[in-house]
Amino acid sequence: MNTLATRRSIMTLYSGTDCVLSHSCRIVLQEKDIECELVFTDPTDTCQELAEFNPYYETPTLVDRDLILYDAFIINEYLDERLPHPPLMPVDPVSRAKQRLMLMRLSRDWFGSILTLQENNKDREAHKVLRDGLIAISPLFAEQNYAMGEEYTLVDIILAPLLWRLPSLNIVLPKQAQVVEDYSQRLFERDAFQASLSDTERDLRGF
Repeated sequence: MNTLATRRSIMTLYSGTDCVLSHSCRIVLQEKDIECELVFTDPTDTCQELAEFNPYYETPTLVDRDLILYDAFIINEYLDERLPHPPLMPVDPVSRAKQRLMLMRLSRDWFGSILTLQENNKDREAHKVLRDGLIAISPLFAEQNYAMGEEYTLVDIILAPLLWRLPSLNIVLPKQAQVVEDYSQRLFERDAFQASLSDTERDLRGF
């Protein structure tokens, strides 16, 4: 049994200061008002505790007493099920399956490009993938307030950190995608989003 895990009386999230996936977990914590210790780690430094909990030495990593989780999608769904108010996933199985499919597509199609651009924001192919993808989904936001309809869900929570980083990734959307900008502002104005930002993330937009 992990001795560090058993010594902790509250939940702990190991998070990068500018990790797009860690950021989504911090938003979930704020939306649900969960008491949690945040431990920010720098990829260039060695955090001995994180190395003990996660064999891949990756953020985000969540420690909840004897339970240790990594992968933001798993962490976010666990938090939603563990503390179900406010709900961030639909109740019915069909809608839940559709949401999981959308999350899988975002993970597979976009997040590799985000990581590429965070290392080299001049990568043309990664720019194209993200820009074209956002333009393709823009008609959704002309008809509804959120990604999956009129309810705010985990899909929006995954998209918000990505959208926040667009200027720092040198991605400029055309006028035809103005609805994406409007959608972004709805996400950014939420109290939970503002409270989730690290100092590094605030600096991305000059806050």
